[in-house]
Amino acid sequence: MTKASEPNLQGWIEEGRRNIVDVADMLGVPPEMYTRDPISLVPALQAYVSGAPLSEFEQSDWITLHSDLMSYIADHLIQKHGAQWKVADDPGVPRGYRYVIEATGRDGVTRRIDPGDVVRKEFASLPIDVPRMLASAELTLRSAPRFDDGE
Repeated sequence: MTKASEPNLQGWIEEGRRNIVDVADMLGVPPEMYTRDPISLVPALQAYVSGAPLSEFEQSDWITLHSDLMSYIADHLIQKHGAQWKVADDPGVPRGYRYVIEATGRDGVTRRIDPGDVVRKEFASLPIDVPRMLASAELTLRSAPRFDDGE
């Protein structure tokens, strides 16, 4: 059992995966289809965020949307590009760490990205554009394995 202040990486991974599979299913993309090809969720997810009444969102709505988009970006990077969730020390946040996505590029350099930061940046430049968010995350990890092999 972990203390509240200790990272529970496995729980974080499982929760994020479960969340995005549920979101895909809610948006009409069968879990099998999403799992086979995470890009299959882009049209439905884009339609959802484009049609959402963002001007009427309360804080809880923004938190849910942030969590859903963060789960998608992370899961996409994991499925399509071999990235992994990691725990990174961060004395600047109350719990002292954050969860990040990490990939080692063909150049041998390990890069990290916080999917939450990608989503926050997107929220700052509305309207939300799901492909732009994915591209931003991928560019940060552009030398990661399998990024240039034609997939």
